[in-house]
Amino acid sequence: MTEDNDDRRRRRRRLVGWTAGLVTAGAIGAGAVALTSPAWADPSTDPSASASDPSHPASDRPAHGGQRSDETLLTGADADKAKAAAIAAVPGGTVDRVETDADGAAYEAHMTKSDGTKVTVKFDSNFNVTSVEDGMGAHK
Repeated sequence: MTEDNDDRRRRRRRLVGWTAGLVTAGAIGAGAVALTSPAWADPSTDPSASASDPSHPASDRPAHGGQRSDETLLTGADADKAKAAAIAAVPGGTVDRVETDADGAAYEAHMTKSDGTKVTVKFDSNFNVTSVEDGMGAHK
């Protein structure tokens, strides 16, 4: 009878070992999927979403932190005026988005400078630049 008990113990140990191995492999596989899934990717750092890509216009992509609910993206002629003024104020920069400003200016442009740093260009109601601030602007 001791042989039967020994066999059962060996089989149980093997089963526990296989189960632990499968659980570990599943966890590693799930982690790999989570790390490589585009659902978690930050669009502001996605090199495929460049400003020259017409399928991803810069004004439609949220930059770092995303658009505030109390601000509205600019479109049409207003967007064109804001983008032109922003690029004139930050030569070599890329406009991430242009929108109304809830922090005092009429409009703002979130930009990435040629060195990769972020700035916010503020405008009055005539699209005259009133300031260029480091970072993505004040977020209250």
